[in-house]
Amino acid sequence: MDKLLDCKEFTKESLLELYDLASKIKSHPENYTEELRDKVIAVMFFEPSTRTRMSFEAAIQRLGAKMIVTENGRTSSSTTKGETLEDTIRVLDKYADAIIMRHSRDDAAIAADKVSRVPIINAGSGKAEHPTQALLDVFTILSKRGKVDGTKLAILGDLRYGRTTHSLIQLISLFENIEIYGLSKETFALPEEYIDFMREKGIPYKVCKSFDDLPKDIDVLYHTRIQQERFEGDFGKEEYIINKETLNKFTEKAIVLHPLPRNNEISEDIDNDPRAVYFEQAENGMYVRMAILKTILGD
Repeated sequence: MDKLLDCKEFTKESLLELYDLASKIKSHPENYTEELRDKVIAVMFFEPSTRTRMSFEAAIQRLGAKMIVTENGRTSSSTTKGETLEDTIRVLDKYADAIIMRHSRDDAAIAADKVSRVPIINAGSGKAEHPTQALLDVFTILSKRGKVDGTKLAILGDLRYGRTTHSLIQLISLFENIEIYGLSKETFALPEEYIDFMREKGIPYKVCKSFDDLPKDIDVLYHTRIQQERFEGDFGKEEYIINKETLNKFTEKAIVLHPLPRNNEISEDIDNDPRAVYFEQAENGMYVRMAILKTILGD
């Protein structure tokens, strides 16, 4: 792996190899503190972020690299003066050994890669993809279940604009006997292109109208907030809330994931339930991103 633009770049074998490295880093992070000591990494975010940006920054520093950062590129970079994304990249690649970028354009990572002399790492492109989030999501499923094959996955919330679900569908399709269930308002239903993708991969997909339509033995409940920044108007009240009563409809083996931040779609009354692993999921993001950086930039 010499860059990371989308989930299509992975095979099952390369994915498991990355996860093996992430597990080793998580177990013994002290062994990796000098891995990238001679590297400078640019972190360029044109959209707000907490977990992705800060976990990448933590990963960079824990690997011994240096970084140059623009926290809000939309207002604090030369974009405000009319500079194109491509020209920004043409400048940054003179300063850094890799560029980690989040942007509102669906094609941002691909456009940046076309002009960059250094690796581009996609930290979120519009409503299209968020590959590093999907990588940590599947890593968390593997860590908690011991396997990914045979997973019954429910995706909830904003399936239309939620790029994390789009990437997750593509990445988990590398495994066997996957079943996916979609629960959302009709306004936020999964785009047809991802339904077609699952059909081509032989993955059964069921559109659900309530929690009662989901199998009681579901393995993963993956909720997302409504991405209101990507459309105009009021989306109304969230209809599908995971709380203690909802979670108890399912077995003890079910786990709850969320890319965060959450609004009201996951109640705080389940935070101490062992099935609620979204904060552990966020921690895993740092180790997976350390593995990504070491794979791309390490010896």
